[in-house]
Amino acid sequence: MGNSLPDNPSSGNVVPNKDLVGHKLLILSDIDLPDGYRERLHSKFPGLQVVHSRFNPWKDATASIPDVSDEDWATVTVLLTGPRLPTIEEAPKMQLVQLQSAGANYVLEKPLFVDTKIPFCTANGVAGPPIAEWVICTYLAYQHRIPHYLNNMRDGNWERTPGAMTTSDVVAQRVGILGYGSIGRQVARVATAMGMEVYAYTNRPRPTPESRRDHSYHPPGLGDPEGALPTRWFSGTTAPALGEFLGSGLDLLVVAVPLTPETRGMLGAPQFQILAAKRTYVSNIGRGPTIVTDDLVAALDAGLIRGAALDVTDPEPLPRDHPLWTRKNVIITPHVSGHSDSYYTRLLAILDINLEKLSEGKGEFINQVSRKRGY
Repeated sequence: MGNSLPDNPSSGNVVPNKDLVGHKLLILSDIDLPDGYRERLHSKFPGLQVVHSRFNPWKDATASIPDVSDEDWATVTVLLTGPRLPTIEEAPKMQLVQLQSAGANYVLEKPLFVDTKIPFCTANGVAGPPIAEWVICTYLAYQHRIPHYLNNMRDGNWERTPGAMTTSDVVAQRVGILGYGSIGRQVARVATAMGMEVYAYTNRPRPTPESRRDHSYHPPGLGDPEGALPTRWFSGTTAPALGEFLGSGLDLLVVAVPLTPETRGMLGAPQFQILAAKRTYVSNIGRGPTIVTDDLVAALDAGLIRGAALDVTDPEPLPRDHPLWTRKNVIITPHVSGHSDSYYTRLLAILDINLEKLSEGKGEFINQVSRKRGY
């Protein structure tokens, strides 16, 4: 059976194989598979061998894996993993790698990615719902002074300032989403439902309805796969193009770009000066290094922005004595905005889609990483 599979991972060839005869799926995860999952896979792909190793691929990207020998690696064709990857020589029959995270930056320099054409696919879209909730939750907490009232509650202080109603609700406010992928599109969906206006920014132009479509994974009925929600689209990779977007009167800026050489440090002192016109609130759920941390602290101290919600920081973890901890109007969480008890179920839904595409002999998979773009 194994002889029917390509031995050269750099070939990128896939052929139709409805039952996935001769294929072996290795799942590296310390989380239990859902009840009945193996049985459903066997019913759909009777030729597929499924091996689940209770191993956390995030703890050690080089550690040996219990119960997975060199002989086992030699017959693996599909791998569900995090940073733990085999060498090209260890896994000569590999045809598909499904990553457990939305980002792929940790594999971009690995030989299995660089020196082959093996498709790598991400979990993009899996964390859209909880991250969108986090973005809206933290922004509303700022708007409604929830951290202030929580401090009062701890002190037993009933403080109700008389006078004019000064709380601003979000109706008719404008949210700019920097990086309009699966996560940004779910943020747009929730924000629109609350009456906000959405501006989108992408690195490539999206002038037509078809170009605005997103073909990555979305949980059914969620997100904005058609790209219909933004009232304005911005695009580009230059500082002036970014500046036009940042200067478009944003109340809330959501940073949702992947970390690439082009996005590292893309928001620094010049960009905060542009945001100062509206004193835009900044929410970062992408990666910490997209923002120059010292410039962010300076912008907060100078009042150029009203505040910030940060689920990611640079450095990360954020040291105890870092000035961000004590800055006014800042909410910091330890890279947890994507956590959800539905994460693994949605991840396996992406894997199921890609196994179907593999069985049909299709060369393109959902959430496939572009080797040119790095995401």
